[in-house]
Amino acid sequence: MATIFTKIAKGEIPSYKVAENDEFYAFLDISPLALGHTLVIPKNVEDDYIFNLDASSYEGLWAFARKVAIALGRAVPCKRVGVAVLGMEVPHTHIHLVPLQSEGDMDFRKERPQISKEQMALTAAAVFAEYETL
Repeated sequence: MATIFTKIAKGEIPSYKVAENDEFYAFLDISPLALGHTLVIPKNVEDDYIFNLDASSYEGLWAFARKVAIALGRAVPCKRVGVAVLGMEVPHTHIHLVPLQSEGDMDFRKERPQISKEQMALTAAAVFAEYETL
């Protein structure tokens, strides 16, 4: 059975896409830690543990995530873009990219901000536009 992230990458479930290529997909988290919180996934591998990826997929995922993080940092005002790989909540490898003002912004236990659909769409479009320039 396909994971929710596979369904998102295939367009079966709507998402706020920020970047995509043949192998990887990046979209805004619908329960973000901060405005711009992005998830980066492999499209063709559903393994839930990043270190199970073959070397080519692993390296490609990180290269793609790097480009997305650069675009995210340009589109969303922040001091840094933080990175986390937890993989506990969805059984599909994914990298969290989170715009940070401080280290405390990366606390997954904290209350999540309420961000409107309009702001999510504007943010996704801004990141996508920056990604396309890289």
